[in-house]
Amino acid sequence: MNILNFTLYQQYQDILYVFKIAQYIYKGVFTTLLYSVLAAVFALILGTILAIFRYSNNKILLNSVKIYVSVVRGTPFLLQLFFIYFALPEILKINIPIFVAGILALSLNSAAYVAEIIRGGIESVDKGQFEAARSLSVPYLEMMLNIIIPQALRSILPSLINEVINLIKESAVIGIIGVADLMRRAQIIAAEKYDFITPLCIAAVFYYIIICIIAHIGTTVEKKLNDKSN
Repeated sequence: MNILNFTLYQQYQDILYVFKIAQYIYKGVFTTLLYSVLAAVFALILGTILAIFRYSNNKILLNSVKIYVSVVRGTPFLLQLFFIYFALPEILKINIPIFVAGILALSLNSAAYVAEIIRGGIESVDKGQFEAARSLSVPYLEMMLNIIIPQALRSILPSLINEVINLIKESAVIGIIGVADLMRRAQIIAAEKYDFITPLCIAAVFYYIIICIIAHIGTTVEKKLNDKSN
């Protein structure tokens, strides 16, 4: 085998090596999206409830939400994940599956940030909307869900999209408890092949593509909402 053929053979082997690694890591895309999408849905629901409670006259609800948001934002996500997966089962004397622990940790963490985003959007709504709803005797919950929050959505949509993007990136941490997501699969290959550069770069490309798609969807939705309002 001459030098040229040997070089071509090496290049072929390198390409095949990268392709096999990419194929293995790619299987983690669905897992990453599954955890991220479910967590985003639950976080939006819980975050909306928490934001509504922030305007409640009930001091217990109001202070409970403030404490919750403060604790979640003031502690690392990794610590929260470990608490839910390792400590909570000991406290409650129950078994928490990896899937449930991952979704729960991501949802509870993101909900605190979503609550603050929605709260900021609510405060941006013209005060006359509140007064008009009260003058028509619209119930508080109905007013928030049907009048105030839909108006706030236009201004907070970019922030919500950014939170979804952050959620996707934070989901890389759940691999620590055994979830076979993108990051975990990259770490497995790195440990087996003693090659950290290739699998991590491939995982980074997959994350980048996912985030670009999410950002594009968010921009498209925001543009359509703006076109409808004009």
